[in-house]
Amino acid sequence: MDVVIFLIFAIIAVACAINVVVQTHPISSAISLVGVMGSLAVIYLLLGAEFIAAAQVIVYAGAIMVLFVFVIMLLNAGAEATKGRAPMAHLLGPPLLAAFLGILAFVVRRLFPREYTAHFGGFTHGTAKDVGRALFTTYLLPFEAASVLILIAIIGAVVLARKEMD
Repeated sequence: MDVVIFLIFAIIAVACAINVVVQTHPISSAISLVGVMGSLAVIYLLLGAEFIAAAQVIVYAGAIMVLFVFVIMLLNAGAEATKGRAPMAHLLGPPLLAAFLGILAFVVRRLFPREYTAHFGGFTHGTAKDVGRALFTTYLLPFEAASVLILIAIIGAVVLARKEMD
C-alpha cells in the first residue's frame, strides 16, 4: 500500500514540476510549485520524517510561495509571449530526451545497487529534536552560511528597489 501511495504522489510531483516549467503565466507556475511541495511532504511522511514534512508545508508551501506570489504581483508579470520553435527542436528533442533519461537511469542503477533501498517508515531521525540537534551541531556552519547569504540577498533587493524608486 505504501508503494502505491508513494508512486501516486511521485507522479503528481513530477507532473506538477513539469507544469511549473511549461506554464506561460507565472501565477500558474507558482500554484504548480505548491503541488510539488505538497506531494513532497506526503512522500516525507511515508518515509517517517514527520517534522521535515511539516516544515515542507509550513515553510516552503506556505511562506516561500507567498513570497513568490508577492514578488510576481509586485513585478506585475503577465503571461509569457510564445515564440515559434525551430523544426529541428521538434525532431531531435524527444529522441535526445529519451536517450538522456536512459543514460541517467543506467548511471543511477550502476552507482546505487539494489542493497541500498529505502524502507517506508524506516527513517527514525525526523523528529524536531533530531533535526535541531543536527542543524546546530553537525551542520552549524552551512546553516549560518545560508543565513548570511539570505541576508545579503535581502539587502541587495532593498538596494535595487530603492534605486528604482528614486
